[in-house]
Amino acid sequence: MTATAPAASSGTDVRLNRISKSYGAFTAVHPLDLTVPAGSFFALLGASGCGKTTTLRMIAGLEAPTTGTVELAGRDVTALPPYKRPVNTVFQSYALFPHLDIHENVAFGLRRRGVKSVAGQVGEMLDLVQLGEYARRKPHQLSGGQQQRVALARALINHPQVLLLDEPLGALDLKLRRQMQLELKRIQTEVGITFVHVTHDQEEAMTMADTVAVMNAGRVEQLGAPAELYETPRTTFVANFLGTSNLITADVLDTTGETLVLRAADTKLALPRARCTAAARTGGRLTLGIRPEKITLTHADDASAVPGGRNQVRGRITGAGFIGVSTQYLVDSPVGTGLSVYEQNIERDARLVPGAEVILHWNPGHGFGLDAAQSLEAGTDTGEGT
Repeated sequence: MTATAPAASSGTDVRLNRISKSYGAFTAVHPLDLTVPAGSFFALLGASGCGKTTTLRMIAGLEAPTTGTVELAGRDVTALPPYKRPVNTVFQSYALFPHLDIHENVAFGLRRRGVKSVAGQVGEMLDLVQLGEYARRKPHQLSGGQQQRVALARALINHPQVLLLDEPLGALDLKLRRQMQLELKRIQTEVGITFVHVTHDQEEAMTMADTVAVMNAGRVEQLGAPAELYETPRTTFVANFLGTSNLITADVLDTTGETLVLRAADTKLALPRARCTAAARTGGRLTLGIRPEKITLTHADDASAVPGGRNQVRGRITGAGFIGVSTQYLVDSPVGTGLSVYEQNIERDARLVPGAEVILHWNPGHGFGLDAAQSLEAGTDTGEGT
């Protein structure tokens, strides 16, 4: 698969040309063409074992590719050892030197290169990560988030052309992880170099990255801006990996206009042709996807209040859970069981409780269409919300 993200204005680009990695009979990364534009914040996103970390390690020089080449700023670095590549890596384990204070931890790389006067550079870098006042503390005197920033400063002080981040926030708790997502994005914007970030956390990737490559079984399933991937997934895997999707198997009744007419059970549904990545044909089938937060729940007694032009499905609430900003409902309907709906907790309808008859309705333009056969091959029960 060839994947190219939007262009950026500064820094060094990374090009992987037909790169792959095999361990005996097992292929961790299938032949892949990938371009990371200079100056961008790029995320490799996927579950454990999808090949994202192996791809990162091949860029770093920590793994030799089985086939293909790695180019940085147009230079083939495939045969270069890690220390000769203009890259630095920040790992989940920060690997700070416990016997050195923060100043000396950050200065370590400069001293190894024989730089005599390091105070000015170290001070600037600690200010960048907002740790200037902690320069003389030891690592054990800092929080996890502060240690992570020290590791980042130590990597950046050598002025790499590309910074590689391998699950750097994985050891932090949820609140701190969210704070550090914003910090990492701020720092990347200020220094302007290329960041390649590996994560299994969809929120992390979507919060920070300009471009996300979703990986599955050693291949890039889809690449694009976070909003594009979320709103218009091209595969069932992407639809389910990036958030929650309700997937409904539907028959195609009419393809003559700009809006496809579908039927699921005995319910007619509409989907704009432009929102469908499947090759729709009359008499065929496709998978209609709709995100839980795009659906509105209306009690069946208020059916007349549902605006016209919206897809409507009748159902019965089987479960409800309060999750702070919203309530998650599970609804069984003729088109699928366990459909998921998120309703913001602004003006909750007290009648929306388990057992209540409801109407699920949504703007047809908020749905997306996927190939039904591909959905089945992916192991998804497209007759149910997932």
